[in-house]
Amino acid sequence: MAIIVNIDVMLARRKMSSGELAAKVGITPANLSILKTGKARAIRFTTLEALCRALDCQPGDILEYHPDSH
Repeated sequence: MAIIVNIDVMLARRKMSSGELAAKVGITPANLSILKTGKARAIRFTTLEALCRALDCQPGDILEYHPDSH
């Protein structure tokens, strides 16, 4: 997939656990795991906003675009 999710990178930079982030954002650890692994097909803007608020970052710090190489 061409969209890369960098939640793990931001968690490491903020020295925060996945469980702590899930609680701050208001999603289950299982749903956070789906986002972190890039298996999610969509993300609500409200969830993205909550992630950015909890991690004190911009959406571009979490989501990255890399064109598929063919």
